Amino acid sequence: MPPADRSRRDVLKAAVAAGSTAALAACLDLADDDPPRGDPSSKPARQHAWNDYVRTDEHGNVELPRHQTLLYLSLDRDGPPTEADRETVERAFSVLDEAYEWSSDGLLFSAAYSPAYFERFDAPLAGVDLPRPEPLSPFEDPVFDEQDALVHLASDRAAVALEAEHALTGGTDDANGVSVDATLTDALSVDSRRTGFVGAGLPAEHQDAAGIPDSEPVPEDAPLFMGFTAGFRENQASEDGVTLQSGPFAGGTTKVVANLRQRLEDWYGEQDYEERVMELFSPGHAADDLVEGVGNNLGANSRVDEYVGDLAGHAREYGRVGHAQKAARANRDEDGNVRVLRRHFESTDDVGSDRRVASLHFPSLQLEVSTFEDVRAAMNGTDVAESSPAVRQRVNNGILEYVFVRRRGYFLVPPRESRSLPAPEP
Repeated sequence: MPPADRSRRDVLKAAVAAGSTAALAACLDLADDDPPRGDPSSKPARQHAWNDYVRTDEHGNVELPRHQTLLYLSLDRDGPPTEADRETVERAFSVLDEAYEWSSDGLLFSAAYSPAYFERFDAPLAGVDLPRPEPLSPFEDPVFDEQDALVHLASDRAAVALEAEHALTGGTDDANGVSVDATLTDALSVDSRRTGFVGAGLPAEHQDAAGIPDSEPVPEDAPLFMGFTAGFRENQASEDGVTLQSGPFAGGTTKVVANLRQRLEDWYGEQDYEERVMELFSPGHAADDLVEGVGNNLGANSRVDEYVGDLAGHAREYGRVGHAQKAARANRDEDGNVRVLRRHFESTDDVGSDRRVASLHFPSLQLEVSTFEDVRAAMNGTDVAESSPAVRQRVNNGILEYVFVRRRGYFLVPPRESRSLPAPEP
């Protein structure tokens, strides 16, 4: 990439991370053109309907919007929201509907609600598996995100991601020419703001972060810090497959969002390329020479399901097992359909003692939160660690040695018609 283009992308990514009014002005100054305006009547009924509105690669794999922001919000009152609160929140979202096309060139966004939010009501939440979060392994101790609401903004345009955020939080009077007449912060307070990025080139450009070796080992064409591609179409649940089909929230889905710190010094410093393939995919992928470069040659299928039958044998033969190999054991239903739709992206939001820290935001969509928990239990690989002395709970056991869960929250993403502070039975 020419230095001028890289410098421009650095400024845009840094602006989204900073989030200030000055950062928004910088983004807007660098924008080549105006984003496409929205048509509220054309928005899909599902808030999580993104796949048909984003870029895809030559194999049909979804390429998520490059710039993403998570806003965790708390309601400014005790008890349930009022009808006036709902009207205010809906007007705030309606500004974005009108301002931006529903696409990665415009803006994709969703509002989701936590178990703690629904506990504000006397009536129980109906027809949705949405427990309070708990630790999912004996070796993690995350902070649980139990704010009332989570708003997720995503766009290929840094200026749009930032302008939409400012429109929701009172930082601008208009969004793409649409007057802002209500904001989320008229009814809620922002408790936490988190940003990130994903896509070939972006991790390499931003690998000057704690947790990544100073040798800058992240490949130029890698979409993620660990150096490989992800999100293969045939290894992802469909949007239909994660959509609630009945009950008051039919058309919605459940969402888990985890934040993981990455410590990749040993990933790149002690493991060679073949060993990284073994630990991310499976030992069989390395033995059969399936992966080239960052793995784009795999096309639409990681082929990990071919290697889930004998993890104990792989552990004994190769002294390690693969992350995807373990998780895949629990990620298909009895009809062979993938159960979880992953939409993860990188971040350097957090600042350590001297510089920013490499981390991963991991949103996943599924019919039931228990599905995510099943897949996470399989990923823990506790059973595999008992089958070989070379595999321990966090060593040679997929990527557990390199990622550390810091935060996790559970949410319901309602259908669009009930996206604004819904009651348990809207």
